[in-house]
Amino acid sequence: MRVVNVAAAQLGPIQKAESRQAVVKRMIDLMDEAKAKGADLIVYPELALTTFFPRWYMEDQAEVDAWFEREMPNAATMPLFERAARHQMAMNFGYAEMTPDGHHFNTCILTDKSGKIVGKYRKVHLPGHAEFDTKRAFQHLEKRYFEPGDLGFNVWRALGGIFGMAICNDRRWPETYRVMGLQGVEMVLIGYNTPSVNAEKSEEGPEKRLFHNRLSVQAGAYQNSTWVVCVAKAGVEDGHPLIGGSLIVNPDGEIVAEAKTEGDELLVHPCDLDATTFGKETIFNFAQHRRIEHYGLISSRTGAVPPPET
Repeated sequence: MRVVNVAAAQLGPIQKAESRQAVVKRMIDLMDEAKAKGADLIVYPELALTTFFPRWYMEDQAEVDAWFEREMPNAATMPLFERAARHQMAMNFGYAEMTPDGHHFNTCILTDKSGKIVGKYRKVHLPGHAEFDTKRAFQHLEKRYFEPGDLGFNVWRALGGIFGMAICNDRRWPETYRVMGLQGVEMVLIGYNTPSVNAEKSEEGPEKRLFHNRLSVQAGAYQNSTWVVCVAKAGVEDGHPLIGGSLIVNPDGEIVAEAKTEGDELLVHPCDLDATTFGKETIFNFAQHRRIEHYGLISSRTGAVPPPET
């Protein structure tokens, strides 16, 4: 058995006026709780340090840039790294990254138990739109503030296993899991900030959103025989509700832990990485069963093209 005791650290709402230092204190409190429960790895949400700022339309680039981290760790987050190293706990969390040459990404990192960053991922599937949309109930401007990730879907050896990362909307795309699955991934770490209501379809409320969350994660886990740890930022941020529903899913696609609240909440579960082996060697033995000669459209076409009418 290769057991990793995983803590999924859901965060409740972060208001626009809340400082990074205040948020880091909340994250440390959850980390201390995770340590008391024997966690080896703690997983926090997407954009864990701030409110979900892409809901706000901003034209002043300086105002936009204030939400971004220019280095990691930095003065505000160093206490988090120091506590993780003291607890000998690996860590994953998301943040808005501005590179030294001025590029903007929705990013997450993975550290080892010493607090050293060993992996970085930048969100590939950016949802939403780039300009103010009067038809939407609220804005979702990720395409305005972020560039599509440029690092691909990599995996890293850590904690005795093979780990991958993704962010929010990535979880809805089967290609996300499959590319990592083709690298032998054993655990995928995902953070998300998902509005409780669809901005373009108001009748799609939190129950449907939670259903789609579970469906996407469970399918990705089962079809690639991997653990998936999917962690929300939840609750009402300045009048805008986000779903919770953080969950840990095993390689059979079964939910083994799920959040019950929309606040700061910790889920801890022992995840045996060896549990991924059976699926990888049987029904999802890619080397034996995949037929790549028939998959060309997946990498050669973006939009759907129906067959010609006869």
